[in-house]
Amino acid sequence: MQNHKDITLHQEAQPLVTFIVTYYNLPVQMLCECINSILALSLRPFEREIIVVDDGSEVSPMNGLMQYGDEIIYVRQKNGGVSEARNTALRMAKGKYIQIVDGDDYLLQAPYEHCLDLIRYGNDLDVVLFDFTKSSTKDDSVYHDSPIQSGADFMRNNNIRGAVCCTLFRQAARSKLLFTPGIEYGEDEEFTPQLLLRAETVIVTDAQAYFYRPRNSSAIHQHNDERKQKRLDDTMEVILHLNQIADTMPQTDRIALQRRVAQLTMDYIYNTIVLTHSRQILNERLEALRQEGLFPLPDRDYSKKYKWFRRMTNTQWGRAILLNTLPLMKKEK
Repeated sequence: MQNHKDITLHQEAQPLVTFIVTYYNLPVQMLCECINSILALSLRPFEREIIVVDDGSEVSPMNGLMQYGDEIIYVRQKNGGVSEARNTALRMAKGKYIQIVDGDDYLLQAPYEHCLDLIRYGNDLDVVLFDFTKSSTKDDSVYHDSPIQSGADFMRNNNIRGAVCCTLFRQAARSKLLFTPGIEYGEDEEFTPQLLLRAETVIVTDAQAYFYRPRNSSAIHQHNDERKQKRLDDTMEVILHLNQIADTMPQTDRIALQRRVAQLTMDYIYNTIVLTHSRQILNERLEALRQEGLFPLPDRDYSKKYKWFRRMTNTQWGRAILLNTLPLMKKEK
C-alpha cells in the first residue's frame, strides 16, 4: 500500500511519455482501440500522459471516452487540421518524451515495449525511430537496433522515415519546433527532418511498433482534382521551406537536409506523374523546381532508385516513358 508521501511524489513526477492522440470524424471504437493500446503498456499511471485532441469532429466522442475517467485529457477545438491539433497537445505536454498517434491507428505492445526500454535503460536518447506495419499479427521477433548516432549523421547516410508517428522523441530535443498550420499533406516530412537535426543521440530499431490502418477516407487517399492539387502544392511548400532552412545551416547539417530535400523532390515528381497523368502539368512543375534550383535532381548516389529516377527525368524521352508507365504500375498495385 502506498503512503501519502509516495502518492505525492508520483503526482509531482514528470510523465515519462506524453501520448498525443488526434481525432477527427472517426468511429469512436477506433479511438478507444488506440487509447487501450496505450493503457496496455507497462507504464504506471504517473509515467504516462494521454492527450486526446478532437479537431472539431461533427459529433464529439466524449460519451465513448467517459470510461477512461482521469486516464486521459480530452480537448475539443475548432477544426484546424492535424497540424493545429498536434500543436495544441505539444504546448500542453508535460512528458519527458512525446509519442504522436493518429486516432485510427494504435501501438503494438511487444515491439513498442522495446522502444520504451531503449529510453528507460541508460541510453539517454533524444530520438527512437521505429517501423510500422499494416498487420496486427502478434510480433515475437528479436529486434535489431543501430548504434547510437546523431540525427545529422543518420540523415547524411540513410533514407529516413518521415512519419512522425514512428518517432519517439525527447521533448527537450524538439525545443520550440511545431507543425506548420494549413499543411495537410507532408506535415510530417517538414517536421521530422528538423527534429532529427536537433537530436544528438538517435537509435533506429526494426521493431514494427505502430499499426497503421489504411482508410479510403483519409487525406492521402482523396483523389479528386482539388485534393490532388492541394497535395502537390503542400509538398512543394514543404520542399521549398526545407531547402530554405538548409541554406542557413552549418555544412554538416546542410548536407544532411539537402539529401532529404532531393528525396522529397523525387517523390514530388513521381506523384505529379501518378496523380495528374499530364505532360503539361509535369513540365510546369518541373520548371517551377528548376527556378528554385531543385531540378535537375542533384547528381548523388543516394540510392539505386534515386539514381535511376534522376536519369529518367533528365531527358524528354525518359519523362515520356515515366508518364506512360508509372500511372499503370500504380493502378496495378
